[in-house]
Amino acid sequence: MNRLSPQRIWLGLASIAAGLVIASLILTAWLHLHPCYMCIFQRLMFMLLVPLALLAVFASARFARLVAIVVALLAAAAGAGVAGYQIWIQAQPAAQFSCTGNETPSMIEHLVSWLGEKVPMLFLADGNCGDKALVILGLSLAAWSLIAFIFALFAGFWALIMARRQNG
Repeated sequence: MNRLSPQRIWLGLASIAAGLVIASLILTAWLHLHPCYMCIFQRLMFMLLVPLALLAVFASARFARLVAIVVALLAAAAGAGVAGYQIWIQAQPAAQFSCTGNETPSMIEHLVSWLGEKVPMLFLADGNCGDKALVILGLSLAAWSLIAFIFALFAGFWALIMARRQNG
């Protein structure tokens, strides 16, 4: 593997995503944070990025690698979209918007609720999406999450372009 090979980029993305998941779990426990449905969904997308990025490196079949890359990019895009929406909610006057914006639970809320019942330590959502419970260097955790997802998107596309150039 050369210094900036697609494999190293995917390994780096897997490591960063795993680190962010671990950091979110530590911060939640240490600072007694109450993650919301959107926070948990973003955590889930980072958790999904880890095995997908590893598959992009280690899958022996080219088709399996391509599927892993496409799904990883979709997960990063979904995470970025949810993080961006959460940032927008946080910018609104308090209690003006809920996590979903309506009375009917969204697919995200259904998924996170189901996961929270199965593995509450990882997926229990008991916070409000509009709360900025923790601000680091002037940015909410949702903003930092958006930055990480955008980075993952750019790095993933860069790795994909590099791989296509190498394979001619």
